[in-house]
Amino acid sequence: MADGTRVTSAARLATPTGAEAIRGIFLILAAYVVITGADVAVKWALPEVGVAVSMISRGVIGSAAVLVLTRGRGIAAGNKLLLTARGVLHCAVSATWYWAWVSGMALVDSYAIAAAAPLAMTLLAIPILGEKVGWRRWSSTLLGFAGVLVMLQPQGDLWRFETPFLLVAVLAMAVTRIWTRVLSVTDGPAAIAFWLMAAHIPMGLLLLPAFPPPATMPGPGVLAALAFFGIANAIAHMLFARAFALASVSALAPYEYSPLLLGGVLGFLIWAEVPAWTTIGGAAIVIIAGLYNLHREQLRRAAERRDIAGI
Repeated sequence: MADGTRVTSAARLATPTGAEAIRGIFLILAAYVVITGADVAVKWALPEVGVAVSMISRGVIGSAAVLVLTRGRGIAAGNKLLLTARGVLHCAVSATWYWAWVSGMALVDSYAIAAAAPLAMTLLAIPILGEKVGWRRWSSTLLGFAGVLVMLQPQGDLWRFETPFLLVAVLAMAVTRIWTRVLSVTDGPAAIAFWLMAAHIPMGLLLLPAFPPPATMPGPGVLAALAFFGIANAIAHMLFARAFALASVSALAPYEYSPLLLGGVLGFLIWAEVPAWTTIGGAAIVIIAGLYNLHREQLRRAAERRDIAGI
């Protein structure tokens, strides 16, 4: 994408009101609940089907789900170049995460590494989107990152062979989140979600030589998990697209921490994954950071209402 196109798209993004930011926050929280369920489903299915088949399933079922949910409306691509670039980059992120899970990384540990994304999103949104970040939001983001440092210590429980690859994937994920907001100028949630899902089909096919399919047909439980995985991804990414259309990247970034809590509970219940005390302590810090950011948005919304009422 040319720099001029990027600047023009960023310039056309309206500054969200407090009410829009609150709606965006609740939408993205809903998206993270759904996407965490999808991650649990694919992590459970991965040992049976592998990385490539999981990606193809996500693409086929997810794109079909978007078509059904939207009745085919609004899926025409606006910014084709950026949709393509975002799809390819996001597929690389997906493949890295699935590889880490099939290699034995715990769900909550991978989410702890992903908690580095909010700081990257906040930093990158400044040059790419021209967002202005006040000291309070910087404080909440840096507090969350301090929690990440508590969790992510070299030679600690989270530091294993897959960790550096996931850190690179986290940076790429931050870019795709920002591009989601840029795309909200030209494309609706249906198009953004549909073309992302569709991109997983050719990318999954390209990965088949490295991650061959299973020799036998998976059982009904695994097939059901893959179906849920695809549908949940379709719903989650439509919610993501709408959230980033409503709120700034820096307002939504701290909620990248939210899967930590749910993922930790589900990982313990399903796989008996017990996080280290540093992971638990760091998670508490990042959750506090997210709650503080929500509180600041609520105060801004109240101030806007007082201004409108002339109080």
